[in-house]
Formats: sequence, C-alpha cells, structure tokens
Amino acid sequence: MTRESSDENPFRDNPYATSQTQVPYERSAADGDAISGLIPYKNPPALIAYYLGLFSLFPCLGIFFAMPALVLGIMGLRKRAKNPEVKGSVHAWIGIVLGGLFTLIWGAAWGLFIIESIAQSQGW
Repeated sequence: MTRESSDENPFRDNPYATSQTQVPYERSAADGDAISGLIPYKNPPALIAYYLGLFSLFPCLGIFFAMPALVLGIMGLRKRAKNPEVKGSVHAWIGIVLGGLFTLIWGAAWGLFIIESIAQSQGW
C-alpha cells in the first residue's frame, strides 16, 4: 500500500466514523481537578483534620491535636455533604478516626497520670 500524497487522510474510510462532528470535551466546575482528589484544598477543615490526626500520634501533646482533629473532621464531612464538588471525605474520616481514637487514649493516659500523682501526694 503506497501513499499518493502526504496530505491524504489515512482514516478517510473509517467505518466507525459518524456523520456528526465531535465536540471536544469541555471541563466543567463539577469535574474538579486532579490535585483536589489528593489534596483537598477546597475543603480546609478536612485537610487540617487529616494533619492534626497524624500529629495526634505524638505522646503527651497528642490530645491537643486529637480533639480539634475530631471536630474539624466532622466539619469537613458536613462541607462535603453540602457541596459534592468539594473533595476530602477520606481526609475528614482519617481525622475523625485518629482524633477520636487518640482523644480516648491520651485522655485516659492523662487521667491515669493525674490520679497517680494525686495518690502519691496523698501518700496512698
């Protein structure tokens, strides 16, 4: 098979071609962008909850990060429910789970520490 000229269309006889002209895909606001799926910058409460949830792993100071992570995670989920175009539900859930878990763990640890120090000061 030889080409007669360089301007000839090799797909001219395409059996799958339609008579309608194809309109290129246009992005809408609902599509979002690729980065918002990884970093939900349009949902700051979810993003902050995620990072605070991770910082709640630190001993002693973790409770100060865990409680706000729990609250901001709930706020992030509510924002996502009101506006489905906004991403970040996974980040919000991570903030809620880590925040709730470490609020209980570090709260119990601080409670036991306070009870122990009171018991030692009373001479029990």
